[in-house]
Amino acid sequence: MNFSDFVTHHGKRVNKEAFLHLIQVSRTDKKISKQEFELLHKEGRKFGLSDPEIDRLIVSERDHHYHQPYSLEDKFEHLYQVAQMILADEVIEESEKKMIRRFAIEAGFNDNTIEKLIDLLLRGVENNESEEALLKEFRKKHLFKD
Repeated sequence: MNFSDFVTHHGKRVNKEAFLHLIQVSRTDKKISKQEFELLHKEGRKFGLSDPEIDRLIVSERDHHYHQPYSLEDKFEHLYQVAQMILADEVIEESEKKMIRRFAIEAGFNDNTIEKLIDLLLRGVENNESEEALLKEFRKKHLFKD
C-alpha cells in the first residue's frame, strides 16, 4: 500500500512514518497485545484509514527505515506516540525501552537528554498528561537547547 502524509479532520498533518513506527513499537516484544492492536486501529482511523487497511499495514510493515522528524515539535509528537504504544498494554518491556531510546537517538536528542525525555514521556502518558503539557515541561526544564 502506498500512501503519503495524512491530514486529520482538524487539518493537522500526521506523518505516515509515525504510524509505521507505532506498528514497529507494537512488535518489539514479538507480539501485538489486544490493547496495542486497539490503539493501532484508533490511531489509524484518525488518519482516515479503514480497519482492513490498518490490518494490511500491520501485516505488511516489518522493518521500515526510520526517517527522523525535523522540528522539535514533530520529534516530540512522534516519541509521545511511541510512549502511548509502549504503555498500551500497561507493561514496559526492556525491548520497548530500547526501541524508544533508539528513536530518540535517531531523532537527534543528545545522550544527556534522552533518559530524562523518556522518563518524562512515560510518566506523562501513564498519568494521561497531554502532549502539549509535556512538551512545555520539557522546554521549561531546558532539556533541549536549539
